[in-house]
Amino acid sequence: MHESSINMAGSLRLRPAGQVMQLERLGSLHASRLSFVRTLVRQMARQRWQVSCTRFDLDAQGHGTAVYRLQTPYGRYHGVIFAQPLEDSARSDRVIAEAWDVTFGVVEGELNEDLLAQMAANVPLQEAGRQDPRVLVLSRANKSLRNFASFVDALAEGRQPDPAWLTKVGYLYRTTAVYGNGKFGIADYARLQDSPDFRRPFSVQMFAVYLLRHFSIEQVEHIARSRAPESAVAMHPTLRRYLGIGNSTGLGMAPFLINHPQLIQQWILSRESALAMALEQVPTEAERWRLIELTRRAMQHLAQTVTEDKPQQERNLETVASLPEVLTWLETVPLDTDLWQQLTAWAERTLQLETQELINTLLLELYPAVVEPFEDQMSADERVELTPDMPLVRLKQLIDTHYDWTLDHDFTTREGCYWFWYRSIEKEEPRLGVRHQEPGAEKEMPLAIAPRVQRAHDAICAFLSDHPRALVVEFLMEQPRYKEIVRRIQTMAETAYGEIRANLWHRDMKPMHLLRAKLSFFGASRFDPKSDRWVRMTLFQGAPLVEELNAEPVDLVDFDDWSFSLEPAAIDTHLPKAGETPE
Repeated sequence: MHESSINMAGSLRLRPAGQVMQLERLGSLHASRLSFVRTLVRQMARQRWQVSCTRFDLDAQGHGTAVYRLQTPYGRYHGVIFAQPLEDSARSDRVIAEAWDVTFGVVEGELNEDLLAQMAANVPLQEAGRQDPRVLVLSRANKSLRNFASFVDALAEGRQPDPAWLTKVGYLYRTTAVYGNGKFGIADYARLQDSPDFRRPFSVQMFAVYLLRHFSIEQVEHIARSRAPESAVAMHPTLRRYLGIGNSTGLGMAPFLINHPQLIQQWILSRESALAMALEQVPTEAERWRLIELTRRAMQHLAQTVTEDKPQQERNLETVASLPEVLTWLETVPLDTDLWQQLTAWAERTLQLETQELINTLLLELYPAVVEPFEDQMSADERVELTPDMPLVRLKQLIDTHYDWTLDHDFTTREGCYWFWYRSIEKEEPRLGVRHQEPGAEKEMPLAIAPRVQRAHDAICAFLSDHPRALVVEFLMEQPRYKEIVRRIQTMAETAYGEIRANLWHRDMKPMHLLRAKLSFFGASRFDPKSDRWVRMTLFQGAPLVEELNAEPVDLVDFDDWSFSLEPAAIDTHLPKAGETPE
């Protein structure tokens, strides 16, 4: 962040953590200008990253190897994609699947034939392979069979696919895992900490997904051209833009939010600081009408979002139904200097959480110069420090003031300790079990912070009654089982937004809120829960294309305006044949 932004952020009127970190509000967040897909695309455009295909060895069915070179001002990388036949019966979104339609990786530096051969032998095996440490990202994806077949059929017949297919399911491929950070022998996170290209959280993973999107377009056109070389046409650029990449995510994402509180603190603090700065801007009439335009677009996007999940469908419909009231408010309220503060105060009084957070997201769109300096504040030096010489009474005070929300819960009732979190031995996936009904509670993962803090508080109070001048080290020498939670309390008491203020054991706890919170920072759209424990969503739908990126965008403001993508109204059917460049 620029120094002026840091100074300004220190005096901002930020929303209190008791409001922001409520689980249901976190589960109402939308993708924003600070989401990782948006910040990556802006970086690619500003720095003129160039993507070129150096190998495209696919057979008529689209199986084979494709290699893409990425050249940035600072380095060179290669995306390597392997497409292989897959029986329908073997296609699965589960993390434990053993075969996929495509597997791929992103390599730092040059790609010689030896490395390519090593990757060809191991990347398709994913976790079971011996991955090279030059690989930064390891991933895999499966086709959306109905969309894929429909697109091939249409292009081969010389017509454009129906955009409504992408409104129902916004992609041709969906990933089931995008690994980084040293997993399975690939490059460790430390390799990227000082990288001018990929030092932001999850940026190299997001680039891998963006590259898969480009490959999906080229592959489907190649298959259509192979099937019908005389009649096949290229996909219309508008339809290409509307194409995203899907992702299937389950409970495995939830522990991240708990186990990385300092990183979550930075994500939320950056978003809240940017929002506070946006609220302080004096609006112009043009900005008012820009917000009206964005609200109408978001309303149409949510109306077009298809989900079979009834609760999510009801939330979308409720938000859509409330937005005409927001439009009326924006069109009629006088253009006062504090208009945006009036808007958010009115929203908090009258609208549900989903609409409140949608308004906040749209306000961030109005002020790129204010918001974008926070792009580089999304990382954290994650060190949890123990202060053994702290007076124990001071530790109690920290809990009473910064963790007071943990003391309000009753963890002794069946409702209050309904769930327990564990890791399945067979599937190696985080799971939720019902305490008192299902076995395995003795192997519980320590994800529920609130009961751990409350128990530590009770033990500290009892110790202080006998040792009022004790230090933390004396307490821990007698009761060492509290060491980790004490370390966390001492570290996180210095922050506002690192802890989710919820009882993750409670029967009413909805794990989908945890997934939605993290996915909003990734930049997910078209949120489609498939149960209360796993979800499908879409990334990069509406994002600029590789060919647009390579051509150097003239106006970066227009280049970056792709949130809440809408179904194309009409597609020109008079296009060149597949493989040619539309004018």
